[in-house]
Amino acid sequence: MATNIGMMDSAYFVGRSEILAWINSTLQLNLSKVEEACSGAVHCQLMDAAHPGMVPMHKVNFDAKSEYEMIQNYKVLQDVFNKLKITKHIEVNKLVKGRPLDNLEFMQWMKRYCDSVNGGVVQSYNPLERREASKGGKETSKRTASSQTAARSSTAAPRPHASHGVRRADASVVSTNQPPKTSKPAYSVPAYDEQITELKLSIDSLEKERDFYFAKLRDIEIMCQCPEVENLPIVSAIQKILYAADDDTSVMAEAQNMISIHSNETDLLSPIEEAPEERQSSESQKRKVIENHDVDVASVTTSSPRRRLSDASDVRCSGSPLMTY
Repeated sequence: MATNIGMMDSAYFVGRSEILAWINSTLQLNLSKVEEACSGAVHCQLMDAAHPGMVPMHKVNFDAKSEYEMIQNYKVLQDVFNKLKITKHIEVNKLVKGRPLDNLEFMQWMKRYCDSVNGGVVQSYNPLERREASKGGKETSKRTASSQTAARSSTAAPRPHASHGVRRADASVVSTNQPPKTSKPAYSVPAYDEQITELKLSIDSLEKERDFYFAKLRDIEIMCQCPEVENLPIVSAIQKILYAADDDTSVMAEAQNMISIHSNETDLLSPIEEAPEERQSSESQKRKVIENHDVDVASVTTSSPRRRLSDASDVRCSGSPLMTY
């Protein structure tokens, strides 16, 4: 399950419109902004839809207005997370402020988690019935139903048409006598607000992504400035890429050239030869060994007759059976 997903995961790139459509279809609500779910009641019911019967809906307050009431809803949500052993951290202090980006990010995580449970398929779940057990749940369902009914009636109402030709003629005369009016734009002010909100969300997301990658580059720069490695050719090549002022393809080629030159110089280094003094000392030691061996052999072969006679007398006196008289 998606209990821990990184900030660069695809779940955090789901649009606001898709999130709102998912919430409204799953819970039969009529939210127009993601920050309308900042009270935490919607999150609790989404978890109840993913895990039926796990959330005590009688403790959820859909009519929460103050931060204290909202915090109570998030306590219920945190208890559910603990029961399911979900390690996701809930930033309650940010969510209750109603800021669009914070609520959008948490709702993106909620969608990813609910999609990972049973493939995101909610079977035999009645959101209206489950919401009636909570505080303010009935009023929320009624407001949702009335707003949906008003929206359907506004779209289905027929346009009035002139029934008499005289009226059309009078209208044409009046229109010719009056000065032409400027045509009104097809879009209204709320459309501007929606576009502005979309732009703010995209800007906040881009700034967060920029800060993320800048922090990574800063860590690499600090590592390259360590005295132990700052003189290495590979570090110099990395710094050349980091400090490049423009997007030039030759910078990468120059960095690779620096590394290849150092490797070639390393290969051309000759092995360390034996010092002359060490060579002379080894040769003199060999000479001494040879001379000592020759002296020993010579001393055995060139012993004096008197020494030989004394050796023979010693053998004779010892009473050896090999001696004949």
